[in-house]
Amino acid sequence: MFTTLRTKGLFLAAALSLLALPALARTLVEPPFFADKVAKNELPPLAERLPQNPIVVNPPGGDYGGDVVTLVPRARDIRYISTYAYTRLVGYDRQLDLQPDLLERLENEDDRVFTFTLRAGHRWSDGSPFTAEDFRYYWEDVAQNRELSPAGPPEFMMVDGKLPRFEVLDERTVRYTWDKPNPRFLPQLAGPLDPGIYRASAYLKRFHAKYADQAALDEEARKQKLKSWAALHNRLDDMKEQTNPDLPTLQPWRITNTAPASRFVFERNPYYHRIDDEGRQLPYLDRIIMDVSAPGLFAAKANAGEVDLLFRGLSMTDVPILKEGEKAKGYKTLLWPYARGTELALYPNLNTTDPVWRKLNRDVRYRRALSLGIDRRTLNNALLFGLGVEGNNTVVAESPLFSPELRTLNATYDPTEASRLLDEIGLTERNGAGIRLLPDGRELEIIVETDGESSLVVDGLTLIAEFWREIGVKLFIKPQDRTVLRNRSYAGLTVMVASAGFDNAIPTAIMPPTEYAPMRQDNYAWPKWGQYVETKGKNGDPVDIPEAERLLQLYETWMNTGNRTVQREVWTEMLRNHAENQWVIGTVAGALQPIVLRNGLHGLPDKALYSWEPTAMIGIYRPDELYWNKAAGKEARR
Repeated sequence: MFTTLRTKGLFLAAALSLLALPALARTLVEPPFFADKVAKNELPPLAERLPQNPIVVNPPGGDYGGDVVTLVPRARDIRYISTYAYTRLVGYDRQLDLQPDLLERLENEDDRVFTFTLRAGHRWSDGSPFTAEDFRYYWEDVAQNRELSPAGPPEFMMVDGKLPRFEVLDERTVRYTWDKPNPRFLPQLAGPLDPGIYRASAYLKRFHAKYADQAALDEEARKQKLKSWAALHNRLDDMKEQTNPDLPTLQPWRITNTAPASRFVFERNPYYHRIDDEGRQLPYLDRIIMDVSAPGLFAAKANAGEVDLLFRGLSMTDVPILKEGEKAKGYKTLLWPYARGTELALYPNLNTTDPVWRKLNRDVRYRRALSLGIDRRTLNNALLFGLGVEGNNTVVAESPLFSPELRTLNATYDPTEASRLLDEIGLTERNGAGIRLLPDGRELEIIVETDGESSLVVDGLTLIAEFWREIGVKLFIKPQDRTVLRNRSYAGLTVMVASAGFDNAIPTAIMPPTEYAPMRQDNYAWPKWGQYVETKGKNGDPVDIPEAERLLQLYETWMNTGNRTVQREVWTEMLRNHAENQWVIGTVAGALQPIVLRNGLHGLPDKALYSWEPTAMIGIYRPDELYWNKAAGKEARR
């Protein structure tokens, strides 16, 4: 299902059932939102605002106009529009194939040489040209400027510690060349967090000491209580956070106001690079309005009809109240499967500092016993209304890498076998309550720490405590602040952590298996191994379990090849390694993500997969194609 478009090592510029045809060859329809500005010559007509070769969406969607109201729990969370508006140099389509987006053409030679060609006439939202200079400015003047980027260029742009050779071939063409393959380069560009390897140079040069008077910039920085020109530049260079309305954007909507505010308004980008087959410029919607609200009120506000679109901040537990208000308030609740490895995962800390627990957590028999001691059917019924998928923390069936047997390997309910394994380890002594004793005489009481933000996790742990008691294991739940939890994990103070499973459970072979190897400290199963890899041996501990070392070896194999067959083989072995070793104990996957959609608002599929990575929440389903139908009476709402 998910294939990668390649011919002789080249990614071609086919796109999403999109046609790229010259804008001037078709009749263009000016958005009414800009009609007054065009009439007053404050804005060029649409034919002059589009690239010569825009992306053309086929078939067409709907009508121009209208606002969409949504909610955010705090002002800072307006930044998530950068994820789900999903405008990228190269992005995933609905089949998870990589396609050019902002780029007109992309050439990939064996994952070593990447040539990007921009669209002639493409402009930023302020009308300034989007050219190769914006890539050069980022690479030379931002990424490699130690005052602006103390850590240097992003790590994903390094291969064996070496940066690529960057070339500007002409005004519209740039090239990145590595000596060895860098297969994660394109997936990183298509990810939920755009790394932004280009910048609005015409705007930002005014705040860069190389192009403007440094003394004047430093003085302006002091006025804003900043330390230097570099701090001023970084505050204004804000592609992700959406705090600078003056910063030009290539996204479908641009922010118009700043905090403090209880309402944030995004207006359509007059120079956006997509049109439909009838000559209408996307996005169809004029404005996205984000109201700040307490997260505990999201479902109630949706139930009261106060939103047009809402997904982030809702969970499966909100479904009953959402369904209750549908008919009276004129909306529907879409239920999309959440493509996560598991909704509740248990992470035995292989790096915990307590020597007794450390030895136990590292024994695969112990991890398998805990897994076999969980009644996932009961969890499924209690937590997911029986609609979930029981088993390991692994990829979902929609992934081309899915293997059915890996979902259930060591992940069925077998308390007899679980008890046998615990006995085999030597945990045969019990106290009067039937709880097994550790070798040093302590109760086998596992303190499972969690950030307490998910009621599903806490409720699930309560049930697991009952299951484990049957095999002589005691469980104590310890909720706490997420920052405190992470710091305890990094320090090796946790014994076990409960959280969600793999973020990307619908990978394809071209996606880097970083999350599946012990190389990130934010994985609660191996924080110190992750520290060691991330700091290149300065902190943490080296991986010292052969099966985990194999995961690192496989990751290195993936990183050093452009061969898709080899990459798939790597993924296959890594997934089996996880199922066999139970590094993370999965329970039940397939929670449903509620998406509230006002009646008359069209453009989203009734059923699709929801995830952070790779779908960028609803990003790959193109929110710029959402529209109000005329019957809704909102298509021209201002």
